Amino acid sequence: MLDIKLIRENPVEVQERLKVRGEYDLQPILTLDEQRRQLEQERIVLQTRSNDIGKLVGEKIKSGCDPKGEEIKALREEGQQLKIQLSELEPKEKEIDAQITQLLLPIPNLPSESTPVGKDERENVEIRRWGDEYIPQNPNILHHADIGEKLNLLEFKQAVKVAQTRFVALKGAGAALERSLIQFMLDRHTNNGYIEIMPPLLVNSTSLTATGQLPKFAEESFKCDSDDLWLIPTSEVSVMNLYRDEILDAEQLPIYHCSYTPCFRREAGSYGKDTRGLIRLHQFNKVEMVKLVHPETSEAEHEKLVQDAEGVLQALKLPYRVIELCTGDLGFSAAKCYDIEVWLPSAGTYREISSCSNVKDFQARRANIRFKEAGKKGTQYIHALNGSGLAVGRTMAAILENYQQPDETIRIPDVLQPYLGREIL
Repeated sequence: MLDIKLIRENPVEVQERLKVRGEYDLQPILTLDEQRRQLEQERIVLQTRSNDIGKLVGEKIKSGCDPKGEEIKALREEGQQLKIQLSELEPKEKEIDAQITQLLLPIPNLPSESTPVGKDERENVEIRRWGDEYIPQNPNILHHADIGEKLNLLEFKQAVKVAQTRFVALKGAGAALERSLIQFMLDRHTNNGYIEIMPPLLVNSTSLTATGQLPKFAEESFKCDSDDLWLIPTSEVSVMNLYRDEILDAEQLPIYHCSYTPCFRREAGSYGKDTRGLIRLHQFNKVEMVKLVHPETSEAEHEKLVQDAEGVLQALKLPYRVIELCTGDLGFSAAKCYDIEVWLPSAGTYREISSCSNVKDFQARRANIRFKEAGKKGTQYIHALNGSGLAVGRTMAAILENYQQPDETIRIPDVLQPYLGREIL
C-alpha cells in the first residue's frame, strides 16, 4: 500500500509515476484525506479545550470556588458537551480512514527509479545469460510432457479424471525426481542462511490482503466456501503474515526464510497459454525465498536474492537468462523485479522459472510490519523481498528436456544423483 503522506505531499509526482502502470485517479483519496485532516484538526481543538476545562475546574476549586456553584457547573456542562462532540468525531474519522484504505488497496506499488520504462513484456531488458555451453544440440528433443508420459513419470489423463485439466500426477521416478529437487533446493537455501518454514496452506483474507493478492487477484485464487480461508498462491503469503502487526528489533534484520509448499492458482485469463505439460498448472510445487530487511540494504539484498535463485540453476547446469521487468510488466506489489527464464529446447525459447521482487515497504504497510532501532524515536516499515528458488515443476520440465538423451532416456544432473541414487531415468 502506498504511503498516504507521500501522496499528500507529492500528488503530481506519484500520479506521473503511476501512469506507467495504468490509469489511477488519486483525487478521491486526496479529497478524503483533506476531510480527515479537517476532522483531526477539529478533534485536536476540542480535545485541547476539554483538557483546559479539566485543569480550570481543578484550579478554581483549589482557589475557593464552590464545587456546586454556577461557574463550576457551567464549565462541567461545557466539558460534557465537548466529550459528546469528540465521541461523534471518532467514528467519522474511522469511516474516512476505512474509505481511504479501500481506495489505496487496488493501487499498485510505485516502480523503482531504476526500473526500465516500458508498456509490456516486449520491452523487458535482458541483463545476462548463463550456460549457453549446456544447451543441448540434439535436434529431436521431445516436449517434456511427451517424454514424461513415455517414461511413465507424468500422468495427465488420470489426473484430469481425479480433478480437472491443468493437474498432473507424478509417478515412480517422476515423483522421486520432484521430491529430490525440493530437498536439493531446501538444502541449498538453508546452507545459504535461510531458515526453513513449513507454513499453513490455507490463509485468511487478511493475509492475502496484506501481501497484495486481495482485492485485485481474488479471481486467481481458490476460496473455501464455508470458511474465510483461501488456498495459497505462493508461500510468500503465509511466511510474510507470520510477522503481521509486529514490531521487530533492528538487530533481528535481515530475516531470511525459505519454504516449500504446493501452490494453487486459477490462472484466470491464461487460457491457451502453455496448456501442455508442467508450465502452467492449477497446483504446483515451489520453493520460495522471503526476506525482511532494513530499507538501507534492500537493493543489495535484492541482487543477492537473484544470485541465490541463479545458484540453483547453475548447480543443475541448466541454461538460463535474467530479465529485468519494465514498468508495464511489473507485478502488482513489486517496485523492481527480475525474472529468471530457463531454456526449454522443445520450444526453442526461455520460460520463466523464478520471479525475484523487491516490494520495498508496500507489503509492510499493508501488513503493519515495522522495526525499531535502538536510540531512535518511532518505528520504520521493513522492506520485503520474495523470489522463487525455484518453481519445482518447471525445473523438472527443464531437466526432462535439457538432459534428454538421443535414446530418449534422461540423465540425472550430477548434484541430484545422490538424492535419487541413480544416474539415468
